[in-house]
Amino acid sequence: MSEVVERSEVVSPEPARALGALLDVPVPDLSREGLPLLWHWLYLLDRPAQTDLGPDGHPVRNCVPAPPGPGRRRMWAGGRVRTRGVLRCGEPATRRTRVASRADKQGRSGPLTFVTVEHLISQGGRVVVEERQDIVYRPAAGSLPAVSGGEVVPAGPGEWAIEVTPTLLFRFSALTYNAHRIHYDRDYARDVEGYPGLLTHGPLQALAMAEAARATGVGGEVEFSYRLVAPLFDHQGLITTATKESDSVATAVRDRYGRQTATGLLRGAA
Repeated sequence: MSEVVERSEVVSPEPARALGALLDVPVPDLSREGLPLLWHWLYLLDRPAQTDLGPDGHPVRNCVPAPPGPGRRRMWAGGRVRTRGVLRCGEPATRRTRVASRADKQGRSGPLTFVTVEHLISQGGRVVVEERQDIVYRPAAGSLPAVSGGEVVPAGPGEWAIEVTPTLLFRFSALTYNAHRIHYDRDYARDVEGYPGLLTHGPLQALAMAEAARATGVGGEVEFSYRLVAPLFDHQGLITTATKESDSVATAVRDRYGRQTATGLLRGAA
């Protein structure tokens, strides 16, 4: 049985209001309607000591999951979230976290470690959010991601363009207490990790897809699964879309040149 880490706090409205201002999206009645899908990522956060952080800004000790070894790059690959109720502001909530699975594989660039982390968030004596996050650890060395370019494909009808700036990435990192330097330290991202720009957060892309789905009017208890399929850098923009079907909403993120970087599917929770 893997270790279970538990955190509790009163869910305050201020982080939710800050996210609404950051993305310029409507904030619902937080005490009655509760948090929109994925907004729980602003709460019950791990806040490691500065001495527990590695050179890249991620914790290397006293954390779940623990990195498989020094010098490995951590990538958020995707996940699945089920809502089982309403997570309301003004009330205490508890998150229980554990490593659900871990597997080592050999990739083209070297050893890869796949980790699935499970979170259960409870409020008022019942689980209201079930989540699984997929994380990949890969070697520090390896081929760099291709940078898309060419003709710009403007946002069309039904698409939502978010201007990705260093300020936006820094503020999102602050809201989620994410110290990973690839999102706000351009010199580190370029000179140490070899990226052509600041990396746009995977969770930010997932939130953009969830917000695009919310704009279609979907509500109630849902299941949202998403995958990050390609890296997205700040100079490439972020354009998301949501297509409502009979029993689901298909979502996606692309850059300004038409290259897809994330996909998602939202449907009613079983």
